[in-house]
Parts: sequence; structure tokens; C-alpha cells
Amino acid sequence: MMLFRKSYRILLALIFAPVMAMAAGSGSEKALPEPFMERLLPAPKDGGFQRDDMWIWDGSVIQGEDGLWHMFASMWPKTLPFSPNWVTNSRVVRAVAKRPEGPYTYVEDVLPPREGGFWDGKMTHNPTIQRVNGTYLLFYNGSTYDAPIPTGPVPEAVRRQAAGNQRVGLAIASSPAGPWTRMDKPLIEAKPGTWEEGSVTTNPAAWVESDGSILLLYKSKRFRYGAARSKHFLGPYVRLTEKPIHWDRDGQAAFYEDAYVWKEHGVYQMIFCDMKGLVSGENHAGGHAFSYDGAEWTLAPQPKAYSRTVRWEDGSETVQGSLERPQLIIQDGHPTHVIFATADGPGGWKRASKTWSLVIPLKKPEVGRADDRGRKRQGLFAWRIWTGSRVR
Repeated sequence: MMLFRKSYRILLALIFAPVMAMAAGSGSEKALPEPFMERLLPAPKDGGFQRDDMWIWDGSVIQGEDGLWHMFASMWPKTLPFSPNWVTNSRVVRAVAKRPEGPYTYVEDVLPPREGGFWDGKMTHNPTIQRVNGTYLLFYNGSTYDAPIPTGPVPEAVRRQAAGNQRVGLAIASSPAGPWTRMDKPLIEAKPGTWEEGSVTTNPAAWVESDGSILLLYKSKRFRYGAARSKHFLGPYVRLTEKPIHWDRDGQAAFYEDAYVWKEHGVYQMIFCDMKGLVSGENHAGGHAFSYDGAEWTLAPQPKAYSRTVRWEDGSETVQGSLERPQLIIQDGHPTHVIFATADGPGGWKRASKTWSLVIPLKKPEVGRADDRGRKRQGLFAWRIWTGSRVR
């Protein structure tokens, strides 16, 4: 009987191994994400977007038809505190450069304050730029409040109202240089009766599918994200699940924000700021997760995406006070650069004297790496049949 079982397993392995090989070669086999941290190259010190008179945060880059690289970032005067004035005084601006690493030069305010009682009338923040056909899509979060725009430190009541009114929105244009048309209403509101109730929608992360539809991730209550889809960038956006995307480690919830989402080798991937270090093992470093449908997410086999320790082109290293808001430049289906909002100081933007947008180049993907991952899965499949272990 034992001999029969062993022979049966050998037969199954011989039958299914070629089938799995064909699946891996055809791209139908589900791939696993490459370790993101291994992609990071040394950063140029003279790049990015910096200004001595302004707080700079965020940074999302796309190449225009003019051949220039257009960065959309958040900015407000350094005559004001970084926090809490970011939530009342931030505005989305555009800067340009001749190469993706920069340096970038300020051009204009893109989403300034606007009259009329609009939901985003007094603050715009967290831009992320995408393109579908000939239309540029600028996702962001905005807010408004009853008081005048502060010229000094923010009263606590104003801060709380501004923070509580944050919502995800969209502006569209036929060129990175505009003109930009802003929507009169947010793209998605916090849903009553769910985990989002009584909260906000912020920190958008959007991916444009090949058919022009949109996968949208958004932050809401307790530093967690929801996922929604829309057939058109104008909406409506329908939630994929009523549950938040979250992970637990050692009985503790992993708090995270600043997600960026993209699709590579047929796999959705997300990098994010790991607030407590429960995912990455380092406070405020980066985490990495993946999904096959955009709704159910799993931490990557190597879940640390980046460290706050930055390697520079001159061979030096520094531990950044902050390294947040990761955004990618995607070319030919692969990330080529990552942009961070960063700060100097001993840690945290509250103790920073300078913040700026930092651009770090990434290694090109290895030829055949996706096929290698497929072959590894194929070999694992055959091995589990041989040993009688469960195939997952």
C-alpha cells in the first residue's frame, strides 16, 4: 500500500510539473513580489525639490509631453510651524526638472485656496499623479474650516475642524501644466455603520488599469486603509470590502499610512510608512504588501521596503528624521525611482528644521526574475505532491 501511494505521488509530480512549468512560462502562475529594499540605489544629494523658505512635503512625479519631469508636492511657508499648520495652510504645487532625480524648480501653485465654501477650499495636500490616455489625474486630499486661513500658529479648535474635514478628491487636466479642473465634491466619503464611521478619507493611492478603470486605496480611521474601484476616474467608487486592510503582529495592530499602489508582473503591490515598526522592525520605516485582486492584501515575504537610513552617492549615510510618503515613477511597467517626503533632525517632523522631497533611483528589474519565481513555485508544487504535504 505504501509503495502504491509513493508511486502515485511520483506519477502526479511527473504529470503536473510540466503543466506548472507551462503556467509559469505563460504568466498565468501567480508571482511573488521582489524585495523592494533590494532595488534602492544611492541617492543624489543635489536632487529632489528643496526650498529654504518653505516646508516641502509629499512629491509625486510624471513625465509630460514636453519631456520635462513634473513633480506635484505640498508646500507652505516656514514662517509658520510645520505642524499643525500643514492641515490648514498646505497647498499643492508643481515643480519641474530635466531629469527624474531633479533638482526641481518651483513653477506654480496648482490647487490654491478657492472661495465658495468648497470642501477643499482652504487646504490641499498629499498629491499623487496618474495618467489615463490623454488625461492627467491628480488625486489629493483637501479640507476646509470656518476660520480665516491662519497667519500664525493654529488654534486647537481650528486644527480639529480642519483635520476632521479631510476628504479625498480629484483634479483633471490635459497637461501637467493645467489648467486643472477640480471636482465640486470628494471622490469618496467615510461610510457610516462601518469601520470608517465618524472619520475621514485621506492619503489616496490610485492605480489606473489597462481598461482605464481605477483602483483607489484611501486611509480612514485608526491608520488603516480601504479599497474601492471605479470604471471611470470620475466615479462612482465602489468599495471592494467592508473591512479595512490591516495586519496584526504579536497581538498588536500595525498602524500605517502613506500607501502607494502599483501593478507589476500581474501582482498589485503596496509600499507604505510603517508607523510603529511592527511590519518593518524599524519605527517609521517602510512596509511592503501585495495582492492578486486589490482587496485582500498580504505582507510581502520580505516586508521591509526601506529604512530611514539613506545611502548617498558620495558614499555617506544619514538617518533621516522622517522618510515618509513613498511615491514611484513607473516606466515601461516597472518602478524606476521612489520619491520620499523627508526631514532632517533627530526624528519626526516636529523636531525638523528642514523638509524636502527626495528622489532615489531604483535598480532595473532582473531579466527572467518573474520566470524564476514561477519556476520556484512549480518546484514547490511538485515537492509537496512528492512529500504528501498540503499545496497552498
